[in-house]
Amino acid sequence: MVAFPTETVYGLGANAWDASAVEDIFRAKGRPANDPLIVHVAEFDQLTTVACDVPELAWDLGRRFWPGALTLVLKKSARIPANVTSGLETVAVRVPDHPIATALLEAAAVPIAAPSANRFSAPSPTRAQHVLDDLGDAVDIVLDAGETAIGVESTILSLVDGMPRLLRPGGVPLEDLLELIPGLGYSPHFLGEEDVAPAPGALLKHYSPRARLLLIRGDDAAVRAAIGAEIARHPNSGALVFDADAAALSHLDLKIERLGNDNRQAARRLFAAMRALDAKGVDLIIARAPRRRGLGLALWDRLLRAAEGAVIDV
Repeated sequence: MVAFPTETVYGLGANAWDASAVEDIFRAKGRPANDPLIVHVAEFDQLTTVACDVPELAWDLGRRFWPGALTLVLKKSARIPANVTSGLETVAVRVPDHPIATALLEAAAVPIAAPSANRFSAPSPTRAQHVLDDLGDAVDIVLDAGETAIGVESTILSLVDGMPRLLRPGGVPLEDLLELIPGLGYSPHFLGEEDVAPAPGALLKHYSPRARLLLIRGDDAAVRAAIGAEIARHPNSGALVFDADAAALSHLDLKIERLGNDNRQAARRLFAAMRALDAKGVDLIIARAPRRRGLGLALWDRLLRAAEGAVIDV
């Protein structure tokens, strides 16, 4: 197994043709067998090596967004082992946009099955050290290319049911997909631990720090007041907030991790900030719900799952 950087997060990769190698991924991560993997290929024209009956829309999307942070769910090739897809007849596939990922795929000369390179349900790794912290000696090689550029996982779009379905918001914003798929929307669907997920990242508890996370949604003054009230009840707290909120909350006795000035900066910093607050030993992490535009929809999805649905409207 090789942990390698992509433009989104670090992945834990193995030969997608080899069921035994793929099983090692599940074992190393503690990942349940009902959570399928994404298969990575080096080039757009390799799509038909891992998928079949590829619709024309997939080719249009590939020409527009690959290499990049878009994963397509398609009918799988018969050669893909069942454990890659959790027994489903579909496969999630993408072409990563990172020179190290591309070089690894070309050198291996096989498609690479790779989820995020972390312990299952923990915050995703955006630096090589996160991989080592979570997986240690369970990984044979870690390719360190510094911090990842986007910081949240790929967008996942299913093309197998006639009507395209957005299964997970991510690095390609919904607004960009609307240029090719007018009317596409997103409704979160949370699966239980026993359900077979149609794509990675569909379980309610995911991307979660060790500390309990609480999401607060509302306007500026109400959110800041609610954060103050929560801190009064829970003194050993931390906050994940944008820079403007951090300045307004600086008088409070809490540990703050700044997410930056906009959604792009916040996406890049989100998982590292969760890990930093865990390292500071907080019991509760309070986060402000972002506006669900652009990368804000992916941020909302990650925070909602990290909070296991715990949201306060103010």
